[in-house]
Amino acid sequence: MNWNPFNRKPKAARPKKSKTREWIDAIVFAVVAATVIRGLLFSAYAIPSGSMEGTQLVGDYLFVSKISYGPRIANTPISIPFSEPKVYGMKTYTDLVQLPYWRLPGFTQIKKGDIVVFNKPEEADLQHSIPVDERMALIKRCQATPGDRLTIVNGQVFINGKASANAPKQQTSYLVETNGLEINPQVIVDDNIEVRGQVEPNVYEMIIPTDHLAEIKSFSNVKSVKPFIQAAGQLDSLVFPRSPLFKWNEDNFGPLVLPARGYTIPLNDSTMALYRRAIELYENNKVEIIGKDIYLNGKKTAAYTFKMNYYWMMGDNRHNSWDSRFWGYVPEDHVVGKAILTFFSTDSTKSFFSKIRWNRILRPIE
Repeated sequence: MNWNPFNRKPKAARPKKSKTREWIDAIVFAVVAATVIRGLLFSAYAIPSGSMEGTQLVGDYLFVSKISYGPRIANTPISIPFSEPKVYGMKTYTDLVQLPYWRLPGFTQIKKGDIVVFNKPEEADLQHSIPVDERMALIKRCQATPGDRLTIVNGQVFINGKASANAPKQQTSYLVETNGLEINPQVIVDDNIEVRGQVEPNVYEMIIPTDHLAEIKSFSNVKSVKPFIQAAGQLDSLVFPRSPLFKWNEDNFGPLVLPARGYTIPLNDSTMALYRRAIELYENNKVEIIGKDIYLNGKKTAAYTFKMNYYWMMGDNRHNSWDSRFWGYVPEDHVVGKAILTFFSTDSTKSFFSKIRWNRILRPIE
């Protein structure tokens, strides 16, 4: 007979888990761990378009740090993990439960020059609204931060009156005039040049990587290579704010002050053209203009104070980027994180092992 000085019965041995239970536990743990990592720490994204050429290439796969600027808590907590917002036209989330915007503290603030991933502001539509965290992800370089005064003069960005440093591999369009003989098509392919069209006889608009500009100029059949710049005062109806009050285009733009949290503006024809979208769509106010009076949420008002910070994002491939010059500010609640590493890259124009861009694997993003 076993003697127990505390007069307690010995604990019964726990039943051994079945193999099926062990697999279920392992899968649940993996899903939870991956969800936490993807939701709060890092996510992977692919570059689908050429707006960041030649800094980031189509086919690059990136790691994006969510903890850099602070992890954003999901607006739509009920969704299928690791899926796109829509699969075969069906939503993978429900918008019946939506949480307000909230972000945990980060290690840093967005700085000018950072390459940022964010949700597409254009999808903030009044009639067919998509929750912010389910909108398409875009990647651009931050050019201006809250409170900055931004101007673009002949393609050069100025912030608060000072010329902003250009990205090392920033690209733009050039007018290339030849003597009638075409440039070797293989050079066009090898140098990653985009021919955008013929402007006039023997004159072509081309996007030429900076590294190959001197080479193109040196060809005997090339008479001249000049930057292609839209003239100041030439209104482009596609450029923000799409108002006849501001005759701006993608090369000559502004001045424009970026809204900052707590920044107060007077409300008039000009400020409503510039800031109405932010006030109405991003900060969820009902705006009505009756005669010369402006009403917010049913109350006549003469001023507005912003609730969020806003950023100005532009692609490094300046003449092939649909960015803030066309749809305006990026609200802070749209920011996903900072692009930090290209972990893999493929070139769809190549075949087999030559498709992999080995020199871009595990490459830090600058």
